[in-house]
Amino acid sequence: MKSVVMIAYGFPPDGGAGVYRPLRFIRHLPAMGWSASVIAADLAPYGWARYDPTLLALVPSETEVIRVRSRDLWQAIQTRRAQHIQKKLSSVPVETAERLRATHYTPTRSFMREIVRTLESWCYHPDMARGWITPALEATVRVCADRKPHVIWATGGPWSSFIVAQRASQRTGVPYVLDFRDSWTLSQGPFEAKRPAWAMRSDRRTLHRLFERAQAVILRFETEAECYWRAYKPALNVAKIHLIPNGYDGTIDEFVAPQGDKCTILYTGTLPPYRYDTLLQALHWFKKSEPTQAKRLHLLFVGDGMEVLANDAAALGLSDMIETRGVVSYAEVTRLQKHAHALLLLGLKPVTGYEFCGSKIFSYLQAGRPIVGVLPLDEMKKILQRVGVSTVADIDAPSEIVMVLRQLLKAWATGRFAPLIPDRDACEVYSAQRQTAALVQALEGAPAAEPFVPGMVEIPPSLQGEISDTGWVNDGR
Repeated sequence: MKSVVMIAYGFPPDGGAGVYRPLRFIRHLPAMGWSASVIAADLAPYGWARYDPTLLALVPSETEVIRVRSRDLWQAIQTRRAQHIQKKLSSVPVETAERLRATHYTPTRSFMREIVRTLESWCYHPDMARGWITPALEATVRVCADRKPHVIWATGGPWSSFIVAQRASQRTGVPYVLDFRDSWTLSQGPFEAKRPAWAMRSDRRTLHRLFERAQAVILRFETEAECYWRAYKPALNVAKIHLIPNGYDGTIDEFVAPQGDKCTILYTGTLPPYRYDTLLQALHWFKKSEPTQAKRLHLLFVGDGMEVLANDAAALGLSDMIETRGVVSYAEVTRLQKHAHALLLLGLKPVTGYEFCGSKIFSYLQAGRPIVGVLPLDEMKKILQRVGVSTVADIDAPSEIVMVLRQLLKAWATGRFAPLIPDRDACEVYSAQRQTAALVQALEGAPAAEPFVPGMVEIPPSLQGEISDTGWVNDGR
């Protein structure tokens, strides 16, 4: 049996969105003749993005997980401070807790918080997990000495994991593979938006070096590969590129229409980065023009950052149609999906590289239910089109959103949901078994199952001013 050391900052019981891709691979590698050891961050007891111990049961018993702690005094102080605040809020009456939370968002505190976040973006390279690099490197080198693995495989972000892989490879001679769950240096989140130009150039030089020395580079989309290939010539050899999108684990569920007097549309996950403004506009108009039909709709939002949505819905008189809940476990999300008539997919707010983002679509495909997409022209919309989903509206067209809602309500009223469900055969390409088989090609240093051919797709609109045929428009190297 061949062996691999996987470097994954987030791993169960962390229940953050980035955990599910490496977890799927780890679950299916043993059946393909690979054993794995995992180097993961020890974030207990308060640093988990979302603490979900039920995920531990999904990790194969033969998989060794070595957890290491970050050596970062500043973040340790911040963690203890957050712990103290949470403990205080949980020990006072609800009204007092709400007043304390309100003080957290006063103009002065918000201003100071922005200064701190900006300073962090200047000081932390390549990301906030940099304090993890040294202990993770030491653990990886030890495991390589003990297990004699065939390859080191790093999944990112955080991108500090890539640096660990490259340095461990340099010290041990074991080749490394980079697996991108996001588009480092292409897409821009809140952390990157605050970084100065010199720091961004530093990131690009680092990634150029990582590409040069990697055995293989795993990217999710053809357009993403096209951008990286153009931006990082000649470091990123075409032969190194493997295209493996995200996927789902298990078989696709059979759809059984839930009972009830309302048609339920479910959204799960983090909300703040996504746009829902035009959806609310469409619902407001629909309720005014067709109140009887609107009463049959129930939209349930479950996850992080729902407070603002609840307030916006109340301001538009939509509280009777929209329900919000906080974060729940993976098992509860699965249960809620079975009780929904359709699942809602929203597009990201426009930032550089936003066309590549979004991962919940794959768990939606596995759920085997109708999907309502309110999307820009991004990779998520392309996937829905490939699997035959017709209930997709342009994110900037409230009238199209209303038409999709009518289409769903008609299916609900007649019980004819079949035409709205994603095509099962088309979805099979995103199964964990198929994705893991493609991963093995990269781990073995073999050619990609589906080779990337440059020049077949266009650069996404948000990056057309950033990347040309000869690399970065503004010298990023």
